[in-house]
Amino acid sequence: MLARRIARIMVAVAAVAAGAVGVQITTADAAAPRTLYYDASKAAEFKADMDQAAAAWNASVSNIKLVAKTPAPITIVAFDGWPYAEPRGLGKGTIHMGREAVQDGFYPPRIAAHEMGHILGLPDRRTGLCSDLMSGHSSPTSCKNVKPSPKEAAQVQRNFGGATVAPLPSVIMEGATP
Repeated sequence: MLARRIARIMVAVAAVAAGAVGVQITTADAAAPRTLYYDASKAAEFKADMDQAAAAWNASVSNIKLVAKTPAPITIVAFDGWPYAEPRGLGKGTIHMGREAVQDGFYPPRIAAHEMGHILGLPDRRTGLCSDLMSGHSSPTSCKNVKPSPKEAAQVQRNFGGATVAPLPSVIMEGATP
């Protein structure tokens, strides 16, 4: 057991050293996705939207897997305001699925996938493009895309690819951004 722990530490040190010079090292453990659990038990009418959002992220990023479970480090709650996310570390936090954005015509599965993007470490981009999930309310209400762009998926892949991650803001208020 001690020998195995020492071997893992040595591999981790080698990976950090190699990364400093631009070499990538992979191990068998690196191939297994990290499971992130989300609790949609308080999501009311948005539960199926959260499941669709999780499926979109699971199809786009290979080193994480979003799985429904109660309770979980990612919680989803429905409320009457505008949607926003409260990240509490990478892969943890609360998504507030606001009905106001739906009433304004935005697509609930897209809102769910967008807010999940914040929990996965992505900021708002406001590019106006439907193909950019993190464009939020700057894309038209007719946009039904729930999949992250290749650039967004690659960033989440990087976010969950290493041992150290940048701290996230405690609240990502959308203002008027689903």
